[in-house]
Amino acid sequence: MATVDECRQALHDLAAKLDSAVDAQGRLDLERTLACRITDLAAAFSARLSGGRLLDIADGDNPKAKIALSTSSDNLVALVAGRLDLARAIASRQVSLSANPFDLLKLRKLL
Repeated sequence: MATVDECRQALHDLAAKLDSAVDAQGRLDLERTLACRITDLAAAFSARLSGGRLLDIADGDNPKAKIALSTSSDNLVALVAGRLDLARAIASRQVSLSANPFDLLKLRKLL
C-alpha cells in the first residue's frame, strides 16, 4: 500500500505530465474542480483543472467537485506511472470516475 505522501507526489507528477502535454499539444478548454479520493487510506486531495493543467493540489476532499476519481493508493501510483491503463482500470472497477459525459470526452484528450 502506498502512503499519503506517495499519492500526493503522484498527483504532482501527473500535474507535470499534463503541463508537458499542454505545451506539446496546446491548451484544452476545460475548467473544472477535481477530487481524488484514496479509498484504502481514507484520504483525499482536491485540485483544479484549468486549460489542461492540474493546479492547486491540496489535501482534503471537495464534495462539490465536478470530477471525482476514487481508487486505492497503489492504483493511483500505478496510473500516474503508466503501469495501469485508465480505461481498463475503470472497466475492472479498480478506478471510479464520476464526471459529466462531455467532460469525460474532453478528459480523454488529456489522457
